[in-house]
Amino acid sequence: MSDIETAIRAELARLVLPDGGDLISRDMIRALHIEQGKVRFVIEAPSPEIARQMEPLRQAAEKIVAGVAGVESVSVALTAHGPAAKAPSLKIGGHPKPQAGPMKPAGVDRILAVGSGKGGVGKSTVSSNLAVALARQGRRVGLLDADIYGPSQPRMMGVSARPASPDGKTIIPLVAHGVTMMSIGLMLPEDKAVVWRGPMLMGALQQMLGQVAWGELDVLIVDLPPGTGDVAMTLCQKSDITGAIVVSTPQDVALLDARKALDMFATLKTPVLGLIENMSVFHCPHCGGESHIFGEGGVRREAEKMGLPLLASLPIDLETRLAGDGGVPVAAGEGVMAEAYARLAEGLIKGGMA
Repeated sequence: MSDIETAIRAELARLVLPDGGDLISRDMIRALHIEQGKVRFVIEAPSPEIARQMEPLRQAAEKIVAGVAGVESVSVALTAHGPAAKAPSLKIGGHPKPQAGPMKPAGVDRILAVGSGKGGVGKSTVSSNLAVALARQGRRVGLLDADIYGPSQPRMMGVSARPASPDGKTIIPLVAHGVTMMSIGLMLPEDKAVVWRGPMLMGALQQMLGQVAWGELDVLIVDLPPGTGDVAMTLCQKSDITGAIVVSTPQDVALLDARKALDMFATLKTPVLGLIENMSVFHCPHCGGESHIFGEGGVRREAEKMGLPLLASLPIDLETRLAGDGGVPVAAGEGVMAEAYARLAEGLIKGGMA
């Protein structure tokens, strides 16, 4: 443990909780990350109800850590989880059950799918940061990690507790950074592979849409797996989806697959609300120069050709990667990338999409 981390933990131990103990002795600090004077961490409350009462404590933690020698900036987020699951044999996966019509969780106003034709373009990063940015603008937001083979949202959102189920059927989602979220990754060990065939994938998606107590939401963002397979098809065919957003990098290889995603949504009669160009440019932190690592303007040209809006051009950024690995999405803090996601969220709200 570094000297600065030791000092930070010592300061946090001074913040006494109303019912006794402190943030350190009660093991409430998660994802503490220190990088060149920038400090980020999460305070994890035992329940959403308690988290709602802890905003003054979050502010106090931010202030006290800012006073530690060597700290230049501090970003502190609140998250919460419910009690450990006590329900008998809650199981995820299995063949889907027959349904009378398109499925839409009660209380959810809109469902937005975020998809891509291939992996590695930052779709999950965009999904988590967009969800947090919308929540910061006052929207009631849910995030469903439907990338069942490669669920990454628990790590990116800084949560790890298993969701509770009071009756073995209803699933109580977790709350992180103001976002209600659910992922198959919360039901399995992080290093456990999901070895399922198509029907089990479809059954799991049906459960996570229909059995999760999402509550009242303005928008539910669904982070789709890459490609044009069973999960994406099931969501578009079996749920009342508002529309899709396609994420791609500017390079030709990525755009080849992005076009397949666009064609899939057209085939399934799912409206595409717009495209997002991710990793559009790299700004060198040393010389200030720009490098178009993955090409330049490819997604913009594709959007113009398709007659679709380009919703955002997001640069490739080290802070975004560090924030995702640390469990505090960059949109939860301050800075250039947080502002970029705020503009994206504002545009979707103004356009009636979120």
